[in-house]
Amino acid sequence: MHPRDLVGMVAAQLGLSSARVSIQVRRLVADGYLQKQGTTRPIYTLGRNRRFQQRYPRAGLAEDILWSGQLSPLLRDVPRNVLDIAHHGATEMINNAIEHSEAMHVEVRMDLRDGRLSLAIADDGIGIFRKVARALELPDERLALLELSKGKFTTDPKNHSGEGVFFTSRMFDRFRIASGGLVFSHDEEQDEDVLFDVDDMSRKGTVVFMEISTASTRTTKQVFDEYSSGPDEYTFAKTVVPVRLAQVGDENLISRSQAKRLMQRVDRFRHVMLDFSGINAIGQAFADEIFRVFAQAHPEVELVPVHAVPEVQQMIRRAEVARDRDGGQRPLL
Repeated sequence: MHPRDLVGMVAAQLGLSSARVSIQVRRLVADGYLQKQGTTRPIYTLGRNRRFQQRYPRAGLAEDILWSGQLSPLLRDVPRNVLDIAHHGATEMINNAIEHSEAMHVEVRMDLRDGRLSLAIADDGIGIFRKVARALELPDERLALLELSKGKFTTDPKNHSGEGVFFTSRMFDRFRIASGGLVFSHDEEQDEDVLFDVDDMSRKGTVVFMEISTASTRTTKQVFDEYSSGPDEYTFAKTVVPVRLAQVGDENLISRSQAKRLMQRVDRFRHVMLDFSGINAIGQAFADEIFRVFAQAHPEVELVPVHAVPEVQQMIRRAEVARDRDGGQRPLL
């Protein structure tokens, strides 16, 4: 940085007028990204806020070097627990873009302002939902979010555990993925996952947005512990499955096929919370396939329905009673 000749240096490097650069510098001072001392020959230093934006060729990019060389020095005043979360999220999502996106470029943005830290990782590749849908031969890209929300899914199991998106989404206050006209959003305060469509279906690639308060007391250890199997065996054994992500469009959840779609790969976990938020009713066959057929076939998996309205609870209980009565050998018609 050039604290004594900032305006002149930037103007010379970018080929802009000093007057134009001065306007931008005054704006950065007003927004807290720069501090100004003196008037005649002012000295500029970094302000309390930080901002970073850079576009890189994907080939040859290394997330650890980018973090240690570019991002970490700008966050030296951030509390350690928040810094660890930022480190985890940035490197995981940059690595995903490097190894999975098939992109030409990766853009990294960081903004630390007024007690909130946000990170955005964007690429111009195939798109995360499209890639997952193709790998699993899903009929609709919306269903890719269901698999990502469960965790333990990767298109490269030899080199990846498939846990990056799941844990990162739960470390930050807000986490969002936008790709191909679809947006997945996880909000820690509202404790829910939301999937919605946007008008821009032509946008190429994927954008991951993460935000956390610098006053947050959350730690990476707390998040890992919450979904681990216990203090003596740190395996990813617990997950939360948003049931409404099994819906495509306005369809109702009534069929066994929909239930099988919902429960795909769930047998990899020991404790599964099925979140029925936003679901007002389910069909008998849908409930029976989950709480009788699947439960009998996988007694080692604990299924815990949460946020179910009374009508949904009744259908779940009906399937559980049938399971207890006949052992799940005869499908209910």
